[in-house]
Amino acid sequence: MDISSLMAISPLDGRYHEKMTVLREIFSEYGLIKYRVMVEIRWLELLSNCHLPDIPKLSSAAKTILDKMIENFSPIDALQIKKIETSINHDVKAIEYFIKQSIQEHDELKNISEFIHFGCTSEDINNLAYGMMLQDARTQCILPSLNDLISLLKSYAQNYASIAMLARTHGQPASPTTLGKEIANVIARLQRQLDQLAHTPILGKINGASGNYNALAIAYPNIDWQQQSQKFISILNLNWNPYTTQIEPHDSIAELFAIMLRINTILIGFNRDLWGYIALNYFNQKLLENEVGSSTMPHKINPIDFENSEGNLGIANALFEHMMAKLPISRWQRDLSDSTVLRNMGVAIGHSLLAYQATLKGLKKVEPNQMAIEADLNQHWEVLGEAIQTMMRRFKLEQPYEKLKAFTRGKVIDQSIIQEFIRQLPLPDIEKNQLLALTPHQYIGYAEKLAKKV
Repeated sequence: MDISSLMAISPLDGRYHEKMTVLREIFSEYGLIKYRVMVEIRWLELLSNCHLPDIPKLSSAAKTILDKMIENFSPIDALQIKKIETSINHDVKAIEYFIKQSIQEHDELKNISEFIHFGCTSEDINNLAYGMMLQDARTQCILPSLNDLISLLKSYAQNYASIAMLARTHGQPASPTTLGKEIANVIARLQRQLDQLAHTPILGKINGASGNYNALAIAYPNIDWQQQSQKFISILNLNWNPYTTQIEPHDSIAELFAIMLRINTILIGFNRDLWGYIALNYFNQKLLENEVGSSTMPHKINPIDFENSEGNLGIANALFEHMMAKLPISRWQRDLSDSTVLRNMGVAIGHSLLAYQATLKGLKKVEPNQMAIEADLNQHWEVLGEAIQTMMRRFKLEQPYEKLKAFTRGKVIDQSIIQEFIRQLPLPDIEKNQLLALTPHQYIGYAEKLAKKV
């Protein structure tokens, strides 16, 4: 850790800075400036293809220069833009001035420099920059991290599909399941949300100061600016929003964050369950030789990865909740209250990614303790009460539920006691022998099949 990281206020840029490298390229101030430059340059290129009488089609040499400005954009360039911003006190206008300065040596581009930011308001640039940032973060960071986590969970669901374990509803012994099936439940929930996350459109707009193409329409009334706007948004791999005020209303961002919040909520529950199962000795934690579990109790191995994940998920969800409630609301045609909120998108996503990595790390450090799981099952033969009373119902025996309730509730029931109860039932021999042969380990229904199928 260097001094700048040591002095950081946010743990994302301090303690966890090495894990934020990819996100920093996207959501830092540098990242935002880079995406803004990209939008401005691509808009200039589109204008050159609109057959406007005052802006000719760009030559290949001019296109190469513009492409290089995007490809080679560096933190040094971003610092130059920040220097311009300091003198004019406007971050987006500083982008325009920077591009104009950068093309002064090229006559073709210099001659059309006033078409940089032509017909645009700052929010045309900002909403598209943020949309591209989210798109890249989703593709490069969020989906790969979640897919890695789901992939490991799928292998566990398969490998542990047949490990019968006692279920606990309300924390009390309940009808058995398998370890693999309980993991499969989480996979199914995550996969459903992941599919929505991958396909939720991110909307964008470029339509001027109040969403009506006023400036563009007055300058060039013969151009279909709605068509050009839609074309430009698609070039940036975003979805066109035809109806906006000065700002794109951020509904799609709220929708995306709602999905991430649900994913994070699922993982909070999963982390807590794993933590509980470790406490029950259902999982052994792998010993790392140099790791210290407690500053005073040398025997301890703590489930810190699941705890770390839970904490980061909570922070992320708090931010997502605020953004979902705040971003779709703007006074009249525009207010600036969304600006500082949008700048924190990377913080919420950063804490989410930290959590996904921590859960993945924690899972790689645990393995089932089958002896403890089997011992727990063997102590709770009363869970077969459901099977027995259901068979009694089938053959219309009198008060099956009530009899099993009186026989099992609040009592210690072992194999011999429950089999004695079964022998006294007036059931056909086949079904009676079936119940007598039944053990808690076998009473798992379709759990193994479901685990393997996921």
